[in-house]
Amino acid sequence: MPPGAGRRFLVLLTGTTGHQLKLMAQEQWTAVDRYIAELFVKDDPVLDAALRDSAAAGLPAIHVSAIQGKLLHMLASIRGARTILEIGTLGGYSTIWLARSLPADGRLITLEADPRCAEVARANIARADLSGIVEVRIGKALDILPKIAAEDRDPFDLIFIDANKDGYPDYFTWALRLSRQGTVIIADNVVRSGAVADADSADPLVQGVRRMNELVANEPRVNATTIQTVGEKGHDGLMIAVVTADR
Repeated sequence: MPPGAGRRFLVLLTGTTGHQLKLMAQEQWTAVDRYIAELFVKDDPVLDAALRDSAAAGLPAIHVSAIQGKLLHMLASIRGARTILEIGTLGGYSTIWLARSLPADGRLITLEADPRCAEVARANIARADLSGIVEVRIGKALDILPKIAAEDRDPFDLIFIDANKDGYPDYFTWALRLSRQGTVIIADNVVRSGAVADADSADPLVQGVRRMNELVANEPRVNATTIQTVGEKGHDGLMIAVVTADR
């Protein structure tokens, strides 16, 4: 840092509120996300239309970012996934990213509790020409997951959890049951703007993530870590676990 630069920086911050600093940080994170996306995420009318139609239908803008979608696609490709389970569909944006990583005979099952979201997702998935690979199942995940477990199917290669956070402990338990050695389990929104570090948080979503983290940390059949992320979606993170042994 050049001489005096630190003092000038402090002068610039004089009178700046914490809220303003957060806004400045968010603007910078968003700008960097856009820069990365321009480099590594090609223009995609299908994905753009999925976001546009989701917004027009009134769905909340809580989908993954473009570069997070690209990361999911790459992780599934690196795993060589042929079967994927997604818990939480919303408008199908992350579903499309994940499904595009699959071979022609691959299969993705995505679970959505809200019929309105499922309807939008199915239209977006059809536009992406992925209806032959993706199955949208409507209903509460904890009602559907036991039915999937009862079906005569092989375990999933990758499972992405992105639904109500207070349900994360149960979702992880079912994900592990539907896995085998080598399965990758990913959970989104696990940092909660840093609130996950607060053991006394009264937020049930934070406590849901914390309970899942305790399950993951104490589960001998998985090897896991969490990566903090900043970007257009704010300060959050992904939990990534690899199943190291069959039950």
